[in-house]
Amino acid sequence: MRMKFGERFGVTLFGESHSPLLGVEIEGIPSSLTICSSDFTKDLIRRRGGSFATTPRVEEDIPIIEPIKDGVLSISFLNTNIRPSDYACFKRHPRPGHADFTAAVKFGPDYSSTGGGIFSGRMTLPLVAAGVVAKKIIAAKGVVVKSGIVEIGGIPVPGQYQDSPLGYPPARELLEKVVAEGDSVGAILSTEAVGVPAGLGEPFFDSLESRLAHILFSIPGIRGVEFGDGFNATKMRGSQHNDPIISSSGETARNGCGGINGGISNGNPILFRVAAKPTSTISVPQMTFDFEKMEMAPLVGKGRHDVCFALRLPPVVEAACAIVLADNFLMTE
Repeated sequence: MRMKFGERFGVTLFGESHSPLLGVEIEGIPSSLTICSSDFTKDLIRRRGGSFATTPRVEEDIPIIEPIKDGVLSISFLNTNIRPSDYACFKRHPRPGHADFTAAVKFGPDYSSTGGGIFSGRMTLPLVAAGVVAKKIIAAKGVVVKSGIVEIGGIPVPGQYQDSPLGYPPARELLEKVVAEGDSVGAILSTEAVGVPAGLGEPFFDSLESRLAHILFSIPGIRGVEFGDGFNATKMRGSQHNDPIISSSGETARNGCGGINGGISNGNPILFRVAAKPTSTISVPQMTFDFEKMEMAPLVGKGRHDVCFALRLPPVVEAACAIVLADNFLMTE
């Protein structure tokens, strides 16, 4: 089971959603980098559940930071608010849209997938922790990454609400309706990395878009990734989509390519959007195959889950982007 990403800035996740602890081991920590517990507070709070339309499962999420040794940093978190019994039925009656079935096929029927196991959104916690470290590395290079929700359930979210879409009345009303129905809803997030110099990335398989897409699709529940104009480019002429260069630094009049040409950053902001699906676990009855009864049977999702897990995704997406950029920066040194 491969749970590692990165070349010079290597990120390895360990643990599961309902195991005693989970965490991340980070390789390639620069000797000059200092890390303390308070560095993680802001992004861990942004990712935490407990607010409206998110999971009622709340953990303390206090990082246990081991001393850096040979450039390797280990950060772990305790799982204390666990209820694995809520998920026992999903081994015989897999949730539609979830990894219960594929996990059993891949790792065997006795695989401990309670609460989603390694497939759970809980695994984004150590990813965010690694992102905090990566953000410190890229900040020293003058790079800042920011992500926000631009659409929920098909409702566009104005700029002033993208950090806190629950404050936007139409989005709030939609979420209240979905909560009452026992259903779930997805969202679109937009991300911008400002200050990225030209020259990061490689052609083809290790292109900057390839590496970003790789880690972004590793986030549970991501259904699509697009850069710059993305799929809208198919409706445009070349004269509309192309980005005229307007200065010797490579600055362009527009940014339809999302700041990347030929897999290499061009010095303009890196722009991309990700699509997050509706949460798989819902309390609306769904007819799906029961492997114990060997027939179709209604399934009502149990356990604690987000109605819109995308509300907690901005720091996760920022972390993923920062990890790729940190890895690329370290590969150039």
